[in-house]
Amino acid sequence: MSTELIAPAELHYLIEHQVWARVHADGTATIGITQLGIRLSGEIYMCRAKRVGTELAQGATVAVVELAKSIVAVKSPVSGTVVEINEALADRPQLVHQDPYGDGWIARLRLADFTADQAALVHGDAVAPAMAHHAWLHRQALSPEARGRDAP
Repeated sequence: MSTELIAPAELHYLIEHQVWARVHADGTATIGITQLGIRLSGEIYMCRAKRVGTELAQGATVAVVELAKSIVAVKSPVSGTVVEINEALADRPQLVHQDPYGDGWIARLRLADFTADQAALVHGDAVAPAMAHHAWLHRQALSPEARGRDAP
């Protein structure tokens, strides 16, 4: 993984838990772990998402990941029902590291109430400063492009 941290502004982020949602026009959202979240947690050796049909509230556990010395719950940035999981992660969990905003996605949810979820999410111009602040709190260096103008 590159030393430069990326956080696409078009995604919606639950910063506290370092997870993202890509909202689709069909009322679903693809979700995953941010690049900063991966850097903070370390290499992922296993990723197991909740089963299709599982209903989740925003902030509930959508998956568990096994790290070198621990097992961590991945929280959902949005509420909804799991409609698909990324089966490729069973054999290739490194996809989460290699392409966290693409092939390393974890699950796809049918959104329950995205309007209500938005109050806790960061999107657009607010992403870079929020990520920079979270990185600063956890002592991670960000590249100048990822920091944004208002970063600490």
